[in-house]
Amino acid sequence: MSSVRRRMANLANSVGLKHSVSLWFPHQSPAAHRSSSIGFRTFRRSYVVSSSSFSNENREFVIVGGGNAAGYAARTFVEHGMADGRLTIVSKEAHAPYERPALTKGYLFPLDKKPARLPGFHTCVGSGGERQTPDWYKENGIEMFYEDPVSNIDIEKQTLTTNSGKLLKYGSLIVATGCTASRLPEKIGGNLPGVHYIRDVADADALISSLEKAKKVVVVGGGYIGMEVAAAAIGWNLDTTIVFPENYLLQRLFTPSLARRYEEFYQQNGVKFLKGASIKNLEAGVDGRVTYVKLDDGSTIEADTVIIGIGAKPAVSPFERVGLESSVGGIQVDGLFRTRVPGIFAVGDVAAFPLKMYNRIARVEHVDHARRSAQHCVKALLSAQTDIYDYLPSFYSRVFEYEGSPRKIWWQFFGDNVGESIEIGNFDPKIATFWIDSGKLKGVLLESGSPEEFQLLPKLARSQPLVDKAKLQNASSVEEALEIAGSSL
Repeated sequence: MSSVRRRMANLANSVGLKHSVSLWFPHQSPAAHRSSSIGFRTFRRSYVVSSSSFSNENREFVIVGGGNAAGYAARTFVEHGMADGRLTIVSKEAHAPYERPALTKGYLFPLDKKPARLPGFHTCVGSGGERQTPDWYKENGIEMFYEDPVSNIDIEKQTLTTNSGKLLKYGSLIVATGCTASRLPEKIGGNLPGVHYIRDVADADALISSLEKAKKVVVVGGGYIGMEVAAAAIGWNLDTTIVFPENYLLQRLFTPSLARRYEEFYQQNGVKFLKGASIKNLEAGVDGRVTYVKLDDGSTIEADTVIIGIGAKPAVSPFERVGLESSVGGIQVDGLFRTRVPGIFAVGDVAAFPLKMYNRIARVEHVDHARRSAQHCVKALLSAQTDIYDYLPSFYSRVFEYEGSPRKIWWQFFGDNVGESIEIGNFDPKIATFWIDSGKLKGVLLESGSPEEFQLLPKLARSQPLVDKAKLQNASSVEEALEIAGSSL
């Protein structure tokens, strides 16, 4: 028996954790609960469970979901010495948690361009941590249930039922179910062979099988997924068209001017755009596979492979009773990721949380938030930490990174894209956009910066310094603009 396991066994025996679970918010003062944005109550209750009634041996902590948030939460349990014999993870996936952004980036590269593959991008390599392979979970005493999603929860009995009929007991529950891809309706061809959505490795593998035989690819959606998949398709030397209803790429973040720079680069690499276009239906050929994309204006685009990237929806089922947030969707939590139901938490994409910096409720679909929210939640659950989650919104993308690409593209954004925007640089070799509201720097995006320049961005966005707008507008280079902004800190 390992020293960690012996220490945990001794602790379990001393407080009766083997078959009796105490459910609580540890070491938190009533004041901490009053500061919650939702209004929780402090409580303590214990119960006895029958060891033969449930499929999971580890019942003190259960995580539902097998994505990045689950993996980072597991690591935090291990760091606190509270995983071995205590933690269960229930996942619909066949794989241990992995860094999901790889699926629309390196994973889709053709074989001659060194694509990413598991186990190379298991959590937590994305943040420089240890690679958590299936063996890592075994070695740390974490019980894993693969390919068996939770289908029902009994809040009163604190049990979960899985698709296969397993009955699981939990003391504290962390919901980390993430999102599901938004789909086109079946009646307009959304489920035809050759039509793809990307949320997991199985989806990506199916798409790769199509790309190996494809000639004409249509990507529906001009956001992150659309931009990243289109860049990968060009790596396969395929005829590629992006169709989206907005007037320019990534409209929720880019300015029209910034979007034009990226659109020009994509066009130089062979990507075609149909902007302001909506899908009427997808049409199949005699073999049943997708053959054409028909638009609302009656025009058609030939396609043998179609990738749909039109957003995602929080995977709240079967946890609706825990309490949903109506404005941004997802499960409503406070600044410690506690839901309305004592002992149940939600993290990552599915959590609607108070965004402290901007005093609003947010739901963030981003790997950085998945990591940080999971870590913050588990630390609050296991320790005396009562600090409210203070997240700085950030986004990034990396495209055209395969071997032989004429130029690799990598941008990062931090903060809030509100107010007036100021663009500096000509995109080649770099460009920066600053958002200023009431004289304060609210957000900043940088393309192709140096490591030192990228490190400056979150400092600027979090500090929101007063900047000399005229001086910034007159900067002759991105480097000078960043120096002006940095001097305001």
